[in-house]
Amino acid sequence: MIYLLLFINFFKTGLFSIGGGLATLPFLYEMSNRTHWFSTSDIADMIAISESTPGAIGINMSTYAGFKTAGYPGGVLATVALATPSLIIILIISGFLQKFKESRHVQNALYGLRPASIAMITAAGLNVAKVALINIDAFQASHNPADLFLWKAILLGIIIFGGQKLFPKIHPVAFIVFSAVVGVVFRFAGV
Repeated sequence: MIYLLLFINFFKTGLFSIGGGLATLPFLYEMSNRTHWFSTSDIADMIAISESTPGAIGINMSTYAGFKTAGYPGGVLATVALATPSLIIILIISGFLQKFKESRHVQNALYGLRPASIAMITAAGLNVAKVALINIDAFQASHNPADLFLWKAILLGIIIFGGQKLFPKIHPVAFIVFSAVVGVVFRFAGV
């Protein structure tokens, strides 16, 4: 039964997550809240792993989520389910691509879908920032506003953002590796 539910949930995600891999995030958060197959912290881990491994982020996240939920078969099934709607749609419209491309109705629909995609990605990004940069448990325990934020993570984020802007020719993988090394050093050193 879990495999059927995985397929249905990830098929729907693949069908409606217009805007690329990050557009799957709102669906993953909703799935997490509804099914409890994985936590919001797991989603932050999914993003970190998906961004640091080759391949499309949506596919990588579905593989991770499926694996987390139902092992290797779940990982494969969730990946296939997420990709299937795109494959079907592309096969259907490929023969009519020129007609669709020039259609006023399609252009109007895309005009509306672009901001919706950006809004969904932004909302998902804010959810990830909440998990990665805010420590509500520490704040509730101490009631000290300084404990609300994960200052090292915020500083690392600022450094990576600044590094990407100042050194745009450095490959993104270098920033990912740097972040991973800093995380290991911080945890190992107990910082």
